[in-house]
Amino acid sequence: MRRKQHRFQHNREAHNVIERGKPLYTTIKGQWHEYFKNNNSLVLELACGKGEYTVGLAENRPDVNIIGIDIKGDRIARGSKRCIEKGLENAAFLRTGIQFLEEFFEESSIEEIWLIHPDPQPRDKEEKRRLTNDHFLAEYKKYLKPGGKFILKTDSPFLYEYTLEKLSDDADFKIMGNTNDLYNSPLLEDHYGIKTHYEGLWMEKGYTINYIKCQLKN
Repeated sequence: MRRKQHRFQHNREAHNVIERGKPLYTTIKGQWHEYFKNNNSLVLELACGKGEYTVGLAENRPDVNIIGIDIKGDRIARGSKRCIEKGLENAAFLRTGIQFLEEFFEESSIEEIWLIHPDPQPRDKEEKRRLTNDHFLAEYKKYLKPGGKFILKTDSPFLYEYTLEKLSDDADFKIMGNTNDLYNSPLLEDHYGIKTHYEGLWMEKGYTINYIKCQLKN
């Protein structure tokens, strides 16, 4: 509990965390380029957890602005701290639920959306919570620019197949590449060599990583 309290305190003070109670929380919509002090493209990592991918993308792509989004404050505090330690000013963390994207982003303003190892929610009654169901895909389309990309990386064969079917049936998306074994695929360079902690543990057990990259049609 004490560690969580320290992380919550960090979030309240950190310049790269936007959360309820801070002025930017209600004014950031349409102001992201002013916040980052540049006109670089915006990239989102949804359900970013500890921010491992947000940090990795910011390191590998200094020419874009990365925003990690998660509702868990004790998680994003870890990513925030790493970015501060590394001097990464092209990354920020937004503490909110994915269902509230409209409060923070204008339509057709996002270049890429990354979804890294989300909970697959495999039971039938959980479909409404899957982050690649029809409802969420429709939301992502609202915020992606024409030609913008949506990327899923998952250790769940179920979610991979489910999402692949959804995207194949969606006339607005074009699948640019997919594989059920990323680390033995020509698509490997796509993910910039970023491997989360649990992804490494999963692979040590002999499991493969699934990957889909698609593009919103113009």
